[in-house]
Amino acid sequence: MPKAKYDYIYRDLKEKIETEYYTYQELLPSEHALITEYDCSRNTVRRALAELTADGYVQPMHGKGVRNIFQPIEQTSFTVGGIESFKESAIRNHQQAFTKVLQFAEITADEKIEKKTGFKKGTELYYLQRLHSLDGKPLILNHNYFLKELVKGLTPEIASHSIYDYLEGELGMTITTSKRTLTVEHVTQIDEKYIDMKDYNCMAVITSQTFNDDGVQFEFTQSRHRPDYFRFQDVATRRKG
Repeated sequence: MPKAKYDYIYRDLKEKIETEYYTYQELLPSEHALITEYDCSRNTVRRALAELTADGYVQPMHGKGVRNIFQPIEQTSFTVGGIESFKESAIRNHQQAFTKVLQFAEITADEKIEKKTGFKKGTELYYLQRLHSLDGKPLILNHNYFLKELVKGLTPEIASHSIYDYLEGELGMTITTSKRTLTVEHVTQIDEKYIDMKDYNCMAVITSQTFNDDGVQFEFTQSRHRPDYFRFQDVATRRKG
């Protein structure tokens, strides 16, 4: 099945849902109607709907159709269940993204870094501090550690755009899994230096270890978000038995 076709249908339906062409709780057109509209096979439509379901946009109901369960929110939304770059999140939220590299260094993991990140002592790493802004507002401070062996040729210029674009597009890496922890932590001096905290004394923090398709960890990131501007969303399903 050509990816371009189902991906186009997925993106078109997603845009119609996000712009409320299909309103919250409304049933999407039937499979037969979508097949006619997009001039494609049933499997292609079902693949697109399956991706919308996985992303939490729709819910299939046996014998009834597919219902829109997406509700627009005012705050910027970052997904927890998927693996999404800052650039991709900004595009999805229709916002202008800008990344400034504050620090870029080649380091060797010591015992402290090993305990913090999971990278073994003696491992060669890239360490970065990056400040992410949305629509001109600096709102996220990232501390990134990347495995130098797998993230070859990383530069500050690449890091100021999209590292994941580089990994997937230039290095051909397949990114598969990310283990994450969400916490609320006291604001630090570095947070206050780069982010206007207003009256907030805490940050929403996502810590992640990310792996390629060989099961090798290539990234550890601590992403620190100003709490009033972000909402983290996930889609959960209940498993019986």
